[in-house]
Amino acid sequence: MHIYQEQSGQLVAIKEVPFQLEKEIQTLTEANLKQVFKLELVKSEFSIQNFRIDTLAFDRETRAFVIIEYKRDKNFSVIDQGYAYLALMLNNKADFILEYNEQMSDALKRKDVDWSQSRVIFVAPSFTAYQKEAINFKDLPIELWEIRRFTNNMVLYNRVQAYGAHESIQTISKQNKEMEVVSKQVKVFTEEALLLKANPSDEIRELYEKMKNAILNLGDIEVKPRKHYIAFVGASNIVDVAVQQKSIKMWLNLSKGELDDPKGISRDVSATGHWGNGDYEIKITTDEDLEYILSLVKQSLKKNGK
Repeated sequence: MHIYQEQSGQLVAIKEVPFQLEKEIQTLTEANLKQVFKLELVKSEFSIQNFRIDTLAFDRETRAFVIIEYKRDKNFSVIDQGYAYLALMLNNKADFILEYNEQMSDALKRKDVDWSQSRVIFVAPSFTAYQKEAINFKDLPIELWEIRRFTNNMVLYNRVQAYGAHESIQTISKQNKEMEVVSKQVKVFTEEALLLKANPSDEIRELYEKMKNAILNLGDIEVKPRKHYIAFVGASNIVDVAVQQKSIKMWLNLSKGELDDPKGISRDVSATGHWGNGDYEIKITTDEDLEYILSLVKQSLKKNGK
C-alpha cells in the first residue's frame, strides 16, 4: 500500500517510520485502547504463573477479558500462543477477576464475566503469509492486527481478515488437548451461526439481507456478530439487530430523548432489560417502512459513526 500527501496538487510519498521496540507499540496502543479497539485497560504487564501478559483489557459490551500481545519477531505460532493464553485465563478465572477489581472502579463477580467471548489480539508491524493463513477459520478467538507508523504522524491499524474461511477450528482442536478444552468454553459467534439458530422464514431472511445492505451503504460500517445479536459498528455501535423466526428486532444506540421518531414506530426500552445498545427498540416484519427506519438509523450513525 502506498500512502501520499497532497502538496499543491502533487502527491508526495509518505515514508514509513518503523517501530524499533515492541514497547513503543504497546505504549501507543494502551494509550489509545478505547479509540482503536473499544476496550478498557485493566493492567499493563500482568504477570500470572510463568506468563507475562503484555496488556490485559476488558470488553464492556461483551463482558469479556481480552489479552493483547505485541510482536516484532515473526517467529511465533499465533495458534499455539493464542490458545496458551486462553487456557491460562480459563484455568485462573479468579485471578483475572481479582486483578480487575483491584485496578478498576467497579467490581466484577465471576457470573458477571462471559468467558465464552474471551479472545486474544496480536499486534505487530507485519505477519508472515503462514501466520495469516493460520487464522483462516470462521470461529477462531484470535485476531491479528498490523500497525504502521508514518512520517506525517499518521498511524494505521489494520485487522488481518480471514477471507473465505469456512472451516471450524474444532476440526483440528481435537488433536490438541489444550485447544479442545478452550474450544469447549470459548465461542466465536458468526453471522451465519446466529441466523441458523434463529431459523428465520424465507421472508425474514430476505428482509434482513435487504436491511443489512441498506445500512452498510450508509457509510463506513462494519458487521460484528455478538452472542445474541449482530452489531453494525462505526466508531461505536450504530444499531444492533436480532433476527427472529417471524420478525427482526433492532436497537438504535441513542439515549432516551435523542431520537426524533415522528411516526412513533420505536419503543422506549430504557427501563426494560433488552439485548443490544441504546434505549430504542424497533420490531420489523416487512420492508414497508424500511426507508423511514433508515432515516432513524442515520440519526444514530450521526452520533456513533465517526
